[in-house]
Amino acid sequence: MPIQTLEPQRLYRQIAEQLRELIGKGEFAVGARIPAERDLARQLGVSRPSVREALIALEVEGWVEVRTGSGVYVLDRSQRTPPPANGAAGIEWGPLEIIRARRMVEGETAATAAQHGKRKDVDAMRRAIRMMRELAANGEVPHEGDRAFHLAIVNACDNVVLTETVQGFWESRHGPIFARMIDYFETMESWQVAIGEHELILDAIAARDPAAARSAMHEHMDKFHQRFSASWRRTKAS
Repeated sequence: MPIQTLEPQRLYRQIAEQLRELIGKGEFAVGARIPAERDLARQLGVSRPSVREALIALEVEGWVEVRTGSGVYVLDRSQRTPPPANGAAGIEWGPLEIIRARRMVEGETAATAAQHGKRKDVDAMRRAIRMMRELAANGEVPHEGDRAFHLAIVNACDNVVLTETVQGFWESRHGPIFARMIDYFETMESWQVAIGEHELILDAIAARDPAAARSAMHEHMDKFHQRFSASWRRTKAS
């Protein structure tokens, strides 16, 4: 198969572009199954999560259909409107890159909050976790509580640039690729685990332990990344 090894930069965009080109040239016919994720990763010289991001980008654009337990299949695009240049993969940050960036930035905001945060900041974090618990108990995805928690941490740093940066991370969750990743890999069970991770971050900040707060945030982001790197769990919403 005419696939070229990729440089380790903006990987999911490069992968999506190459697969899109191969589909357009007929290398993968309509109805054909794309090679398995692990095989594509090996041939491209990249990680499986990066391949998964690319496949989800192509799914969002209508090039392929993901069928859990079966594979990824090429769709008929003859009656579809052509996507913008580079498609969704050309304009949206990669979800896994966002998580890695959040790990770096929010590890330090957690440490700073532990060092300089005020009682009102810690109270805001507690309220956010309480909101998360209540939403989850009602069977609702606790995104609002999650957002409130991370914003309470960065607000404790009293730095508008950091606050706007973290807000930008949250706005990126509304992109179609990130939203589809959430649809596949976030469950109420994973949210219960995540709430526990947030409580550990709060405990460290409340104890005014910057090193522990940084470590707890790093651990949370690492596990977040792992959840998004897991095997496919369920088909997309119809």
